[in-house]
Amino acid sequence: MQTVSDTLRSPRRLTTEVLAGLVTSLALIPEVVSFAVIAGVDPKVALYTSCIMAMTIAFVGGRPAMVSAAAGATALVIAPLVASHGLDYLIAAVWLAGALQIVLAVAGVAKLMRFIPRSVMIGFVNALAILIFAAQLRHLFGVPWLVYPLVAAGIVMIVVIPKLTTAVPAALIAIVALTGVVVLFGIDVPDVADQGELPGGFPTWMIPDVPFTMDTLAIIAPYAVGLALVGLMESLMTAKLVDEITDSRSDKTREAWGQGVANWAGALFGGMGGCAMIGQTMINVKEGRARTRISTFLAGLFLLLLCVTVGDVVGAIPMAALVAVMLVIAVTTLDWHSIAPRTLRLMPRSETLVMLVTVGATLVTDNLAIGVVSGVLTAMVAFARRVAHMTRVETVDEREGTRTYRVSGELFWASSNDLVYRFDYAGDPEHVVIDLTDAEVWDASTVATFDSVQHKYAEKGKRVEIVGLDGVSMERLERLSGKLD
Repeated sequence: MQTVSDTLRSPRRLTTEVLAGLVTSLALIPEVVSFAVIAGVDPKVALYTSCIMAMTIAFVGGRPAMVSAAAGATALVIAPLVASHGLDYLIAAVWLAGALQIVLAVAGVAKLMRFIPRSVMIGFVNALAILIFAAQLRHLFGVPWLVYPLVAAGIVMIVVIPKLTTAVPAALIAIVALTGVVVLFGIDVPDVADQGELPGGFPTWMIPDVPFTMDTLAIIAPYAVGLALVGLMESLMTAKLVDEITDSRSDKTREAWGQGVANWAGALFGGMGGCAMIGQTMINVKEGRARTRISTFLAGLFLLLLCVTVGDVVGAIPMAALVAVMLVIAVTTLDWHSIAPRTLRLMPRSETLVMLVTVGATLVTDNLAIGVVSGVLTAMVAFARRVAHMTRVETVDEREGTRTYRVSGELFWASSNDLVYRFDYAGDPEHVVIDLTDAEVWDASTVATFDSVQHKYAEKGKRVEIVGLDGVSMERLERLSGKLD
């Protein structure tokens, strides 16, 4: 993994980080302005949030090169609060959300990432690609026809230029070239300035003017919880995605509490809260080839300086140039192998279903966090169903006065619920042996099932002997048997 110190000693690497940060900052502007509209706040609020969060997370985050800013998912969460109570309550909610993220980080929430299946991760990536692509469509309808050749030219440059040189990010060349053409020939097409007013000064401190009472807490708490959970989910999933792209490992716990600190920092300047920006992170990592915190910090710094000092120049950038960049990112982000006919034929249907549920839930709700949770729940049900069907009960020995059953498989609530119906209570002899040598007892539901089996035999005057268990399974059976009614 590249380090900041190594990069600072290498002019070539440093140039790559600087240019990646510049491209990412340009791509942030129209996105965060549109999220401000969703949240119902002034565009300046979203831009200031993005500047502060990006610069802060560069120091405190656990995933180098990942960009955090005002995001669409968090905007959807806080929009009702802004509409009903205004900006001050929003800032208070962001403060509380930041505190909750830090508490969750300390509690080890990042460790839950190990339970996210690969099929959910693939669904997350594919849903991300579709959302990025879909977000560009509004810039392609009801626009002058010249937008289309500009977008096409931008895509061609972004695809072809890396084959000729990688000294400068192709996206930056495309943005500069298309802006020059539009300005030089006076082409009237939508530009960044049309998306909203850019700030004209630096952000200032802001303390929310809300009463510090339980009534205020009752108002902001539901939104703070939603903001904290959605922000952490998207940030940790994005960090995992960047880990795979860069073939490196990041500190997820540090990233979790870093998100909380970054939200605190943003709230100090009247921020709307945010999390990892997936599309812009992909631009930074894939298009800009950034690998260190330098690019993240500079993305925030450039965003602030561009808006404050050369807002008119930034405002002249045609949206066609940025749309071209995002379309290429969407196409390259999609896991095409996962949807190839051959892959779908070979892949177990349950895993394909998990991927489709993740994608579908994300597209329906426009929320990647909900999509991931839906995918994980589907994977859990599919796993439980598959394991449940691996449990077997068979008669292995039948002597005079004794019948021995062998139970094999993993026994838990899903597999043991119908176990009680697998024995011949009326036809069995007076002594029944249940051999669990090839089984594992996972939970109290299984112990309760065996209690029920013994009770049914006892009602008919027959004795049951359970043998073959050892270790944790034996300890669990001895500790709970007869004590669950």
